[in-house]
Amino acid sequence: MTRPTPEPAAPSRGVPEAVHRRRWAVLAVLLSSLLVVVLDNSILNVALKTLAMPPPTGLGASQSALEWAVNSYTLVFAALLFTGGLLGDRLGRKKTLTAGMAVFGLGSLLSAFAGSTGELIAFRAVMGLGGALVLPATLAIIVNVFERDEQPKAIGIWSGAVGVAIALGPVTGGFLLEHFWWGSVFLVNVPVVALALIGMAVLVPDSRDPRPGRTDPVGVALSVVGLVLLVYGIIEGGRLADATAPLAWGPALGGLAVLVLFVLHERRTAHPALDVGYFRDPRFAVAVGAVALVFFSMMGVTFFMVFYTQSVRGCTPLESGLLILPLAVSQLLFSSRARLAVDRFGARAVCTTAMVFVAAAFLGCLLLDRDTPLWVLEVLLFVQGTATAHVIPPATVSIMSSLPREKAGSGSAVNNVFRQVGALLGVAVLGSLLSAVYRGGVEDDLAALPPGERHAAGESVEATL
Repeated sequence: MTRPTPEPAAPSRGVPEAVHRRRWAVLAVLLSSLLVVVLDNSILNVALKTLAMPPPTGLGASQSALEWAVNSYTLVFAALLFTGGLLGDRLGRKKTLTAGMAVFGLGSLLSAFAGSTGELIAFRAVMGLGGALVLPATLAIIVNVFERDEQPKAIGIWSGAVGVAIALGPVTGGFLLEHFWWGSVFLVNVPVVALALIGMAVLVPDSRDPRPGRTDPVGVALSVVGLVLLVYGIIEGGRLADATAPLAWGPALGGLAVLVLFVLHERRTAHPALDVGYFRDPRFAVAVGAVALVFFSMMGVTFFMVFYTQSVRGCTPLESGLLILPLAVSQLLFSSRARLAVDRFGARAVCTTAMVFVAAAFLGCLLLDRDTPLWVLEVLLFVQGTATAHVIPPATVSIMSSLPREKAGSGSAVNNVFRQVGALLGVAVLGSLLSAVYRGGVEDDLAALPPGERHAAGESVEATL
């Protein structure tokens, strides 16, 4: 008698079957959270010219205040990502994601009705606190709901959403400013946050590290202080148009010294906020460096393009946002497909080639002046977006795949810290260069103005116009 051939056993999964079945719905909820947090990084850029105008149209913000309105969010965001990732691993990623979205929504509501630049900077910092809890949780949850073979595709979609959100921010902001007041660029976040919170409650599973270590308050404090001092010095150097001024190099050097202490502390403590042992893996170290450099370029160029298109080319906020759209379109097209190039040519070859094109597009911005054909700008942005789409997804996959699943929160935090520090320095450095070049160019003409107008014109090109 012939025995029936047994059916092959179903492949074992590290992810529970119930979670695996709804993984794409979970990803959709995570992307909505990611989009609103990252989009806010760039949606403000298109409103900078409006904020520089006198009340009631704007807040009469100076160039340095505008930079801090952007950097207060990114600085708090980057400085607390360590803590956000560790809290997710310890308390549960769903809990930190939900709490972060609630804080982000509150900060958005307060920012929309800020009555001064000081209030706006403070409320943007609240938004940064919420974002620091959200971003590491999204990537950590992806790693815990997708199997290893599907993670490159899911992470590619996640990475593409980051780039699309950065580029769509100016379009969304431009549309809102065409029809509403400047606070609408923040108020639009509130209904999206509400819907995302409902989706999290219904769909997103919780996960955590079964063996979490102790938190590292000393390391977190050192990282916050070091980054604040470093970026403050860079911004002051640009505002004063003099990098040798004590207010510029003093804080910057102090920040570097504190960051060195931070690294030394992390090497010696038993439970570091940033496990420097990760960097012994060349794949990890090179990948986080590539992520930082690409975001330095992308956020710096996005910040610069707003001033170029509006102040030099005379575009409206909406037109300015539409001109930056190729940066989003290219990433939308290629981010989820970058894995195909990696499968064929290898991650090293793909990322190296793409980094060359990122640098070429970045340097190509030197060609832009008042009479440059706009198609040149569009080509540069499309090339930069395409190259970025072939760096970020494989680099992120390399980072996350080199870590155990239970450390996904801290690994995601490391990835996002370097991403945000790169973005922060891109805005700060290029913003400082923009301010320094502008002040240097008009210094002789300022003497003919009355003292009050002289100060305003020296602070902001919008005030001059």
